[in-house]
Amino acid sequence: MPSSIKSRRCSFGLPIGLILVGWAAVQEPAHAADVEKGRRVFQTCASCHQATSETNGFGPYLKGVVGRRAGSAAGFNYSQAMRDAGTGGLIWDEKALAEFLSSPKKKVPGTSMRFFGLWFQSEIDDVIAYLKSNP
Repeated sequence: MPSSIKSRRCSFGLPIGLILVGWAAVQEPAHAADVEKGRRVFQTCASCHQATSETNGFGPYLKGVVGRRAGSAAGFNYSQAMRDAGTGGLIWDEKALAEFLSSPKKKVPGTSMRFFGLWFQSEIDDVIAYLKSNP
């Protein structure tokens, strides 16, 4: 092979480019958040929360929650822990919501929310996409 066209090979003789292509083919594709799936997952939350209106229920309304300061939905009586989190600077951005949806009591110790958290990151991403679709 001419020196100008040398290809790199791994220790067992296969071109490295071929190995990388094969490796990429077996990797899982990144999950794209799905608003409709998020709406379906949110049904487990809907007994306490509204996402499409500014109506409080057993829990505060979540319409427009993305970007909102924690503990600040008008007319809802939050736990002291949630009010403290909000005055301490907690803003419900995607990262904070993901942490909370994964484990509410870990993110805001002392919260009165009676929910253990979602188990799958894909469901968390989908719920956040759904919440973002209701500004």
